[in-house]
Amino acid sequence: MKAKKAVLHKVGKYEIGRTIGEGTFAKVKFAQNMESGESVALKVLDKAAILRHKMVDQIKREICVMKLVRHPNIVRLHEVLASRTKIYIILEFVTGGELFDKIVHQQRLSENESRTYFQQLIDAIDYCHSKGVYHRDLKPENLLLDSQGNLKISDFGLSALPQQLREDGLLHTTCGTPNYVAPEVLSHKGYDGALADLWSCGVILYVLMAGFLPFDEDDLTTLYRKINEAEFSCPTWFSPGAKSLISRILDPDPRMRINVSGIREDDWFKKNYVPVRLYEDDDVNFDDVQAVFDDAEDKYVSEHKETKELGPSMMNAFELITLSQGLNLSALFNRRQDHIRRQTRFISEKPAKVILAKLESAAESMEFKVHICNYKMRIEGLTLNKTGHISVAVEVFEVTPSVFMVEVRKAVGDTLEYHKFYKAFSAKLEDIVWKQIKDSETGL
Repeated sequence: MKAKKAVLHKVGKYEIGRTIGEGTFAKVKFAQNMESGESVALKVLDKAAILRHKMVDQIKREICVMKLVRHPNIVRLHEVLASRTKIYIILEFVTGGELFDKIVHQQRLSENESRTYFQQLIDAIDYCHSKGVYHRDLKPENLLLDSQGNLKISDFGLSALPQQLREDGLLHTTCGTPNYVAPEVLSHKGYDGALADLWSCGVILYVLMAGFLPFDEDDLTTLYRKINEAEFSCPTWFSPGAKSLISRILDPDPRMRINVSGIREDDWFKKNYVPVRLYEDDDVNFDDVQAVFDDAEDKYVSEHKETKELGPSMMNAFELITLSQGLNLSALFNRRQDHIRRQTRFISEKPAKVILAKLESAAESMEFKVHICNYKMRIEGLTLNKTGHISVAVEVFEVTPSVFMVEVRKAVGDTLEYHKFYKAFSAKLEDIVWKQIKDSETGL
């Protein structure tokens, strides 16, 4: 009988499942609260790496910010735990994917849909600013969607608190993603965090409606010049109201730029606006934030991990349901590849070892380096245009003894470059993808 791998990894009351995302210093895993049955996202950080890269203050700040900003349109932090070697940040599990993916899939959103997301974004950012929090890295990749399609702001890793203001009352750290950054942030002369965030919101609104960036140049000098001069034009399909509001937000002079109050009074913004219902403000306690860095053994969370056997991980029924949208499992078996997310999956009936060998061969034929550990693979190398690096994680899961799911996800690098990589990579895998599937649209 084929050996199976029965992995059971627990941290306190949480049972940990597959990896659903990763970055340079952290991995995000799916987990389930065994007491309540609630699904959560568990962000795992290595203490040694945090200390080595002198990131303690930044991580503390990110945790404090997320405890401080409890809003329906912001990813919620449930609690923070620590072991001898790890810090665990338990977050709301958001199932609707990234807004970025939706833009890529639809090319651009309708004006009404764009307005709804923009209204939710402004509500959440206004709330953050009322708490003295400035996000500083707003972009579609950091905006998630829940199962009802509501926007959720994530990734407060570059956010700032009032303590970071200098004597002039301004922020001075240049940070963020260049295409979305306000001109005053690039000037190195200090900036108002609230007005800088609003500039990013304006760029996001433009991208939602246009399907492309207002400022997009390969040469950074040219890009910065266009940002500083607000050199952009709106597509013909933008309504006069949308053009007017975007122009008032993307004013390169922050003193003349429209503020949140002005946005809320704008006729275009007010159309079909439904004010968000805020949570009741609870007293926020930051004692547990300090405790995770104190190395107090009596406060460590218990960890338990069973020995792994060789073979691909079993995908249990609960994880299958969370992977699909609702109970519609067709999302797992649909082979259309026009909608590529940072996590892309396909089903195969080939043996797991055959799948793994084919994945390795395909990656190496594209001149990527491949690292394999059991049924997990890391693919690393230059992007297809040879201008940057990309790292991709791949894992093979067993759904039934004869059906396997392959998950491919971006680990490090540009999301658009990952989309290009996956299209080229998947074209080399056609003989292992399950072909006995009816087309969900044609019914053939």
